[in-house]
Amino acid sequence: MIAIGQDLQVVVFGLGEEEFALPVGEVREILDHRPAFRMPDAPRWLLGLTDVRGTSVPMVDLRARLGLEGADTTLSTRVLVVEVPIDGGEPLVLGLVVDRVLDVSSFGADAIEASPDIGGRWRSEHLHAILRRGSGFIALLDLRRIFADGEAMLIGRMPPAAAA
Repeated sequence: MIAIGQDLQVVVFGLGEEEFALPVGEVREILDHRPAFRMPDAPRWLLGLTDVRGTSVPMVDLRARLGLEGADTTLSTRVLVVEVPIDGGEPLVLGLVVDRVLDVSSFGADAIEASPDIGGRWRSEHLHAILRRGSGFIALLDLRRIFADGEAMLIGRMPPAAAA
């Protein structure tokens, strides 16, 4: 859990012109973009399955999941393999497709603020905090909340045979 008032190390990535971050402890690895095996009747944001070191991993269009406009895949497009904490169970492993990975950064407690509820392009309940960098801001995402609904939880119940 992220605590306001403590230092934090994050992976910073971009979706369009906006910058987002995830705690480094939630990111297993960063991969080049790869095509996904499309699943029938999957939600629009679920691109399908991809193989990560012999394991089938659901691949998610993070732009679509956050309600942002779609974008074409480029040479900068990456897949963040993350672990989403699930209440009372094993973490859900997902591949999040992002436009680009910018860096791994550390933020002091004085640069971390609670997320304001001002509306905008993303819902404030999807954020842990706002990180200040220079004159700009980075939204620290809360994966548990982003993937907490029933539709998202279904991907954690896909049988291993679905990747075959």
